[in-house]
Amino acid sequence: MAPRKKAQVAFLSAVVLLFLSGLFTYFVVARLMASEKWEVHSIEVRAALGDIDSAIANAGRARSGYMISQTDDFLNQFDKAVPEISNRFQHLRELTRDNPGQLDLCSRLQTVTNQRIALLAQSIALKKRAPDDHQGQADLDRQGVSLSSQMTSLTAQMRSEEQRLFDLRERTTHRLFVLTVVTLAIVFVVALELLAVHYRLLATELQRREDAEQMARNSEDSLRRLTARLLELQDVERRKFSRELHDSLGQYLVGVKMNLEMFATRRNEDLLAEAIRLLDQSIAETRTISHLLHPPLLDEAGLSSAAKWYLEGFAQRSGIAVSVDLPDDASRLPKPIALALFRVLQESLTNIHRHSNSSKADVTLRLQSNQVVLQIRDYGKGISSDMLDNFRAEGTKSGVGLAGMRERIRELGGQLRIQLASPGTQVNVTMPLPVRSASASLNAAD
Repeated sequence: MAPRKKAQVAFLSAVVLLFLSGLFTYFVVARLMASEKWEVHSIEVRAALGDIDSAIANAGRARSGYMISQTDDFLNQFDKAVPEISNRFQHLRELTRDNPGQLDLCSRLQTVTNQRIALLAQSIALKKRAPDDHQGQADLDRQGVSLSSQMTSLTAQMRSEEQRLFDLRERTTHRLFVLTVVTLAIVFVVALELLAVHYRLLATELQRREDAEQMARNSEDSLRRLTARLLELQDVERRKFSRELHDSLGQYLVGVKMNLEMFATRRNEDLLAEAIRLLDQSIAETRTISHLLHPPLLDEAGLSSAAKWYLEGFAQRSGIAVSVDLPDDASRLPKPIALALFRVLQESLTNIHRHSNSSKADVTLRLQSNQVVLQIRDYGKGISSDMLDNFRAEGTKSGVGLAGMRERIRELGGQLRIQLASPGTQVNVTMPLPVRSASASLNAAD
């Protein structure tokens, strides 16, 4: 997967993770709020029980006050406390309607409380009717003690149940809170890691883009230097061929002209023979120059024949023994590839003759299923490390010949490598073959 795609996946994953954590937080907060609401509900139930106890106590104090003073003020307080108790029970029933157990205890408590209030009312009525009936009051008090005990027990059960529910809800709230904090912390760390991965991948992509731009600028600078050097060498080559034409072919033609002029006046057969010999030398010189510029065998017979012709002439002129291993089916190579390999061969052998001080060289051409490989090796002093480093850095300081070979090969999708041998230097050229040419090579090999 490409770095840019990985960065997009990391960023989208972080966004999705944060979105999901937001949803999770929303639901957990809703649960927390609901749990807190139930905690408040338990507190309200216990507060309602306390209000009922307070209202019952107010009724009991009003009855006791009336027993002592027998004033209407305490009767009014009692009359106000009785409906207040009923209202408080109504509120408690509303609070406990979602809990059948608590609602049942509330009903039983209300029944016992009503019985207790009824005894208090009987006690007041007895006091009004028979103020000195102490025995009757004592009987009513004994009944009230039993009812009070039941009221206390029922109230304690309801309080205990609400306390249990409160503790359970509080533990649930605590667990939800801890779960929320841990989950958010993990999500935050993972999201940070994903964003860090996104940043690193983007930084890598930007660095690669900057490197590519720098390589493009370097290639552009190298191309400008190469172009300038090529133009300079083009002028040098033109001057060289100008001198060759003037000093060799031109001199031969001048000699022919002079001999023909003298033959026209003297009619000496030796002058005519000399003119013919000079014309033969001119033809040979013209053919040599033409072959060096572009060997006709390359178009007519293919790379193998042209290379063998060139290598024979090179060995004769330079005195360097050349070992040749060329397949006959190299003539099937496409013309652009054949020409590029021939120019590399020319440039490499010229460098061997000029710089290596080698007494022999090896030239090997291999046709494979999908590529052609050319190897040229000498056994001389070897290329200098500085020139090799400049070549690998794709600069033009390595020589315009080497840079020109590399650009020519690169345009055809191939690769040129130069490496130190032991001893000497080896040039390796790898060129991809079109599908049709590769198939033809395989058929020829079969």
